[in-house]
Amino acid sequence: MQYTLKEMMAIAAAREIANDDIVFCGTGISMLAAMAAKNIHAPECVIFFETGAIDARLEELPLAVADSRVMYHTAANAGLLEAFATMQNPITGGQVLGILGAAQIDKFGNLNSTVIGDYFAPTTRFSGSGGGCDVASFVPRSMIFMQHEKRKFVKQLDYLTSPGHLNGPDGRRNAGLPAGGPQCVVTNLAVMRFDEHTKEMYLDGYYSGIEPHRVLENMDFAVDISRARPVAPPSDRELQILREKCDPQRLIL
Repeated sequence: MQYTLKEMMAIAAAREIANDDIVFCGTGISMLAAMAAKNIHAPECVIFFETGAIDARLEELPLAVADSRVMYHTAANAGLLEAFATMQNPITGGQVLGILGAAQIDKFGNLNSTVIGDYFAPTTRFSGSGGGCDVASFVPRSMIFMQHEKRKFVKQLDYLTSPGHLNGPDGRRNAGLPAGGPQCVVTNLAVMRFDEHTKEMYLDGYYSGIEPHRVLENMDFAVDISRARPVAPPSDRELQILREKCDPQRLIL
């Protein structure tokens, strides 16, 4: 079956979600990826939202975290406090996977979702942190969605909104943050990961028809490509569920 890069991106992200994961989910393609995982291979994963919907069934794709469809057949409909308590609870916390997006990312997985340009006179101002800084700071694992463009993969962030590995191996510890940080970056070209020792980004997988040099051309900093391997394309079953069950109206796709 033919597929788009956005479909590949959603499936690649869905594969990162395991059956026992507790997924802190945002709006857009992150929601689609979580829904795909739950319907394809991880039916027991728990999806929850900062608006307080915990263990949502997601029979239909919501348009945002405040869409009432996130509340259908949940274990609990609570509020912001309960959602963030779920994220930081010592019982559940080790299993929580946060899904984030941003305008800029650097080689250590630090994120900017606040401004482009000077903070006091920006060329573009975004919505800011929302819950992004809290998720990046406290969950043990996070997955980041990005469009693979040089203006987004930058040497220096215009503003640090959400911490990744900060300035390297001891960055989080020195800042008083718990261990953790981003485990991968899923883009429309590739899957990036972070070295266990240096905490620097490297190319882990590239999509069919995308060569590693094209990935590098769309970044403002160099990364190791020696470990890169092709990402398996979506199976017919994965695509069918993604298209017919998760997003039949193609709201995200």
